[in-house]
Amino acid sequence: MEELEQLVDKMEGGELPLEAAVAAYERGSALVKYCAHQLEKVEKQVKILEGDMLKPFSSNGEEAEEEDE
Repeated sequence: MEELEQLVDKMEGGELPLEAAVAAYERGSALVKYCAHQLEKVEKQVKILEGDMLKPFSSNGEEAEEEDE
């Protein structure tokens, strides 16, 4: 992620000549694909560990409770 952030900063800052910008774009694209693949793998592992039933998540780090009313 850090490498991807650095590439984006350089490209947005206009610091790269055209050839370097194209190479940075290609590298960034490869990094995004890699990260997406890693995320998919982790999501599958979580589903397996949770029995394919993900629990609601609250922003304060506690499990959200369902209201039965």
